[in-house]
Amino acid sequence: MTMYKSTQATAPKRIVIKLGGSTLEGLNQAFFSNFKALQDEGYEIIITHGGGPAINKELEKRKVSSHKINGIRVTNEEAMEIVQSTLIGIVNPSLVHELNQAGIQAVGLNGFDAKLLQCEFLDFETYGYVGEIKQINTEIIHLLTANNVVPVISCIGGTESGQALNINGDTVASEIALAVGAESLLLVTDVSGIRISGEYQKQVTPEQIYRWIEEGEITGGMIPKVEGAIRVLKAGIPQVEIVDDTLSGTTILSEELVK
Repeated sequence: MTMYKSTQATAPKRIVIKLGGSTLEGLNQAFFSNFKALQDEGYEIIITHGGGPAINKELEKRKVSSHKINGIRVTNEEAMEIVQSTLIGIVNPSLVHELNQAGIQAVGLNGFDAKLLQCEFLDFETYGYVGEIKQINTEIIHLLTANNVVPVISCIGGTESGQALNINGDTVASEIALAVGAESLLLVTDVSGIRISGEYQKQVTPEQIYRWIEEGEITGGMIPKVEGAIRVLKAGIPQVEIVDDTLSGTTILSEELVK
């Protein structure tokens, strides 16, 4: 991966890595080797993760229907129980175990731990038990990363009254990246970035992305991914990368950093 100097006063050497659900099931030695290399270079690493495939499996097993609106999983009370138990009870500890086995000190967290992700309902009538982040306790994150421990954060938030809420994975990653002043956000997927005319792109701008969507070069599931990346850039993160498990792929930079 390539790092670029930030134009804002963000804390250097801090990266947020978001692991998508499908990626979690296929992490290999290349991922852990590159991960350790980043640590050796002095980067503080924060991991956030979803767990779509595992959640879908549990929902199907218990015959609970689920669908998405605008990329957000509509979550009723029964589905919320399954999402919470799957992410916190299965996906998170499994990932933490893999990291620890690879020699990377990691600790699993969810939104309830030290009031990490304090939320309110996003829109109960539309989405049900889905949360909107109102406050992030960055102190617990800084405490861990300062001691070379990787926080591994599942996308479950909590209200003041203790109600668990499901939060979109890309939203959690971007909000945490902004809160800790990260210089980069890595979205780890099962493809090596953005491919145009059969070739993976190393560096692109939002302007190019919009044009490629209009021309039909970017299609399917990559569209919400790149649109989310652009939103993060506009919110203040200097760069976003869409990468595979080797942590290499496409860097999306704002036009200001390219000039």
